[in-house]
Amino acid sequence: MTTVQHLKPSPEQHVTLHLTNHLQRELRSDHAGETGAVYIYKGIVAVALWRGDAELLSFAKAHGATEADHLTEVEQWLPASQRSLLLGPWRLAGWLTGALPAMFGRRAVYGTIAAVETFVDQHYQQQIDHLQEFGGPEGLLALLIRCQADEQHHRDESAALAGEKISLILRAWCWIVGKGSAAAVVLARRI
Repeated sequence: MTTVQHLKPSPEQHVTLHLTNHLQRELRSDHAGETGAVYIYKGIVAVALWRGDAELLSFAKAHGATEADHLTEVEQWLPASQRSLLLGPWRLAGWLTGALPAMFGRRAVYGTIAAVETFVDQHYQQQIDHLQEFGGPEGLLALLIRCQADEQHHRDESAALAGEKISLILRAWCWIVGKGSAAAVVLARRI
């Protein structure tokens, strides 16, 4: 994990912080995505507790704490009035995205997380590229770089734990998860 200084808008800056429409839409999608991510791990935790799987529980709690931190930081940048109106569905979709594979075991969870984080890495990279080209509020680029690094770490760890031989069913599930993540971003940018 990389160490990047946490640069957040001050309370005074938050009130006067001006985000372009593009950045508001992107941060809305980030907020929705991080909300979903928190609930992915809540779904995994629920099933891991039910199954008595200490290893999966530890994995989910550690990753979930990182996602909760991301959510808190994004919330400091995006006023409540600009957040997605679909947070309820994002929470449910996230919980199911975590709980369903957890019912099939650790490898299914690890494959799912690797698929989600592959998409998230690309999504953050697009935003980073935009900020590097067009600029933005001070500290936002550093936040996105830090979040991306955490997501890359989650992706790489999960992919290694999933192993190289992934079943056809798991590959199909991961494809659905990736396409669902992309569709969720498009929707969250708008609503």
